[in-house]
Order: sequence, then C-alpha cells, then structure tokens
Amino acid sequence: MCLFNSSIYNSGSFTNCTNGKSNKSVSGSGNFLIIAYRELRILELEILKILHTQSVLDISSIVWCDVDQFHGIEVEEFPAQIAQVAMWLIDHQMNMMISVYFGQYFVRLPLVKSANIIHGNSLQVDWQEVVKKDKLSFILGNPPFYGKQYQNKEQRKDMELVFAKIKGAGVLDYVTAWYLKASIYIKNTNIKVAFVSTNSIAQGEQVGILWKELFTNYGIKIHFAHQTFNWSNEAKSNAAVHVVIIGFGNFNIDKKRIFEYENIKAEAHEKEVENINSYLVEGDDLVIESRSKPLIDVPKIAFGNMPLDGGNLLIDDEEVEEFLNKEPKAEEFILSLISAREYLNNKKRWCLWLEDVSPKDLREMPTVLERVQKVKKFRESSKAPSTQKHALTPTLFRDRKRPETFIVVPSTTSENRAYIPMGFFDKNNIANNSCHMIPNGDLFLFGQLTSLMHMAWVKYTCGRLKSDYRYSKDLVYNNYPFPKDVSDKNKLEVETKAQKILDIRAEFKDSSLADLYDPLAMPPKLRKAHQELDRAVDKCYTKKSFKNDKERIEFLFELYEEYLNE
Repeated sequence: MCLFNSSIYNSGSFTNCTNGKSNKSVSGSGNFLIIAYRELRILELEILKILHTQSVLDISSIVWCDVDQFHGIEVEEFPAQIAQVAMWLIDHQMNMMISVYFGQYFVRLPLVKSANIIHGNSLQVDWQEVVKKDKLSFILGNPPFYGKQYQNKEQRKDMELVFAKIKGAGVLDYVTAWYLKASIYIKNTNIKVAFVSTNSIAQGEQVGILWKELFTNYGIKIHFAHQTFNWSNEAKSNAAVHVVIIGFGNFNIDKKRIFEYENIKAEAHEKEVENINSYLVEGDDLVIESRSKPLIDVPKIAFGNMPLDGGNLLIDDEEVEEFLNKEPKAEEFILSLISAREYLNNKKRWCLWLEDVSPKDLREMPTVLERVQKVKKFRESSKAPSTQKHALTPTLFRDRKRPETFIVVPSTTSENRAYIPMGFFDKNNIANNSCHMIPNGDLFLFGQLTSLMHMAWVKYTCGRLKSDYRYSKDLVYNNYPFPKDVSDKNKLEVETKAQKILDIRAEFKDSSLADLYDPLAMPPKLRKAHQELDRAVDKCYTKKSFKNDKERIEFLFELYEEYLNE
C-alpha cells in the first residue's frame, strides 16, 4: 500500500496502496497525486509487458492499480472533489495506453470506484480512521512549507497539537508536523515514508529538536535523501524554493542512498552509503544541540552589544559631523559601531558609548542628554519587563562588552560567499548585536574560522535567514570540533596564511568586503590566498586531502563524535 501526503493552506492529505494498489493525498487540484498515480500505472504497464504477451484474453484480470486504493485528506472541499475527478481522468488515460499495447479496449465504466479523499485537516484527523496502517506500505507527498514566522494562528494551533510535549518545538517549520505524525503512525510497521520538504529541517536548531525526537522515541532510520536542490513548478508567479527529499521508516535497511548536488541547480549524483544522518550526509544518527561553552578549549564567543535604545544612542555617518558641531564635548564618547551590514559594505556608523561619562559632563551636553531622555522613555514604554528595567540606566547599551581586541563574525551573511568575511577590531569599536564577537581572538583562530573546513560545518549546522547563513554561537561555534594538538609548524603556517589574507584585503581600500567576497568579483590573489589557508587548516587535522565539502563535513561529524566520547 502507498500513502501520499501533501496539502495546501493549513492541512495536508495522504494516500496509500497495497498489493499494487495505492493511496495518496492532494494539493490544490491534486496534481502531485495525479502524477504519482500516472507514474505507478506506467511502471505497472512495464511490468505487465514483461509478464504477459499481447494475447491476454482479459486485460482487467491482470491490471492491479485502481483509484480506490488511494486515500487522502484535503483541507479544502472543492480541491478534494477536483482531485477525485482528475484521478478518474488519468485512470482513463492510462487504461487507453494499456488498450493500445494489448490490442483490447479496456475501460472502467460505469465509475464504481473512486479515490478516497477526505475533507479535513490532516494534522487533526486520525489517519487510522482514514486507512488502517496494516493496509499500508508507503506514504509520499509534499506537506506545506511554512516557517515559524509565516505560520498563521490556525497553523500554530496545529503545531501545538502535534508537538504538545516536545520542548523547543516552537521554532519548527510547519512541515515537521507531518514527519512526527507519520512517525507515530508507522511505529512498529514496515511502512516507508518520503516527503518533499524545505531544507531547513536538516539545518540548524530544527535538527536537534525534530530528529532527536524521531531517532530516540520512534526508531526512525533515513533510507534515502536528496540533498538541497532548487524546486519549482509551472504555477503562475511561482517562487523556487530550496528543498530536500527524505525517505524514512521505522526499520533499518542495509543499503541507503544519498543524492548529492554540486549546486542547487545541478543534476543529482547517487551515492550508496551505510547510514544517513539528520544532516543528510553519511554518518551516524547524531544531532547537534546548543552548547553554552565551546566543545574544546578555545576563546569564548559572545553576542555583540544590543543598544535597546530606539535608535537614540546611534548616529549615522551623515549626521555625525553636524552632531559634533552642536556638541563638540561628545567627541570622546562617540565610538565606531560595527554592525553586520555596515561592516560588510564598508559603511560607517557611530554610537554614543557613555559608560564612563560623569553626571557633570552629561549635564553639560544637552543634545546628548536629550537622546538619553528618549532612551529612558523608549524603555519605560515597552511591554517587556526585561526592557523596562533598563530604563534605570538610559545612558548605557543593554550589553556592554568592550574587549581590548576582538574578532567580529557577522551573524547573517550571504550563502553565495565561499567564506564568511570576519575581521579584527580594537576597543575603539563597538560590535552591535547583528554580529558575534570573540574577545582577544588571535590569527590562528581567525585562520581556522575563515577556512573551508569551518565553512563546511557552518553550511550544515547553522540556521538560515531565507537562504543566508545565520551564524550561531551555541550551535555552530561552541560545537565546532577545532583541531587538537596542532604542531607549532602547522600553527605558524595557518597564522602566516591568515595574515596574508588580511594584507591582501587592505590593498583594496575602495572595495568593501561584499565586493571582495562576491563569487564573481573576488580578486584572484585573494582567492588563491584563501586556498592556501584552506590547505594549511586541513593539515592541522589530517594529512589526507578533501575533494569537497561533503568529505569535510563527514570527517568533522566523525571527529565531533570522538570528542563527545572522550
């Protein structure tokens, strides 16, 4: 039996099939269901060609698949009805194809059987009432793609219903509810499941919540996986999305398959593996969860400083001169503000850093005092008690981290860049909360973080903002398996190559980091310097060379497990 799951709006549908019969779900007019049924019928015809000659007396006695073997749940009543009609039409077309091959006219008239499509919300309906799981072999489909921030009130209620007892589930995409509901349904069965999903469910914090639950409590094993690729259809104004396809069951199989893509638009390359982990690469069933401290002894990373000021402690570059003309005494309290956008695009911004201002000095700067008063009102008017309490210290940022030196790491950066452009700053610069900062980080650490080895880890473990990398201190940095026991020679080589990158950047004074790290505009000498650094960092881990990110991440996952077990 085969079960297909897909949907529109806030619900999905599903289908099943046994003994050559199939059961499926609908989306809109049921196109996903219809195509699946058509492909099954084509496959069936190929089998019949092998098993039978053209002298079959009664075609109806050898045809297995029929529409009544498909079951589904659809949230909208009219699309459900359309899907039933469409299933009859595609069934008739396939019957005509069989008729041509065997030389007999084969039709199913009158229409006695139909696809069993239920009108309802598939996250609220008991699937056992639609089709008993002992009658089912497969679940297929494309559940709806809604991230946390795009879910409406009804969808959030669905998530609460399905994930009621699971901590942290509030960050999960809507599609994950079908994974859990299917896992509950197939427990202690041989039913196989496959869903088209947003690739975010195999990235970032969602992995530690969803897959830990599926692995631990439902014994789920991933049987095959298509890594991220670009998926679109012919619908008007359709926007392509980055998706994965994951096939899984409540039982293990010997040979599993990964379909790898060199890029999101490339053709898939099939690879047979022993096991597929939750990041859809070869490896044990691990999940990476947030850590408050680094996995090994390296400098700690922190969030940048949140102003929590309503913009009143910040000064744009265009207005700083006018501001100082009015308030020249404020110059010693104005520091460069490092935020991700300005840092990457070579723009200037400033802030009032009043940590050491005396009451006398503050009262002698009326323009500054006016801004401080606005900060106080902004914080007092907030509904959040945590913000209101900072109204008592209106001269200060909410956070006040100002180390002598630090490495800045933009929290969000384009996935098109081969490397996250990080950099060094001193105490005369204030990192804001759009960045992470590593106090007193050195060249060796900088070299490791700006390498392909670290970027492979970032790509698979970080969350995403749309498709951009969203760097996380607790998930990415604190879990990263930095190399241990690095020789002085290898360490010096990394430091030398890292300094070379900084020197080359400095040569392009008129170019921003966004320019320098644009895939097309990146200067050849900078690219070469990064490649040299990549090789130097690789040697800190192993003598073997890595062909691509897939080999690097598989190596890092294995090393991560070793560190955990020490």
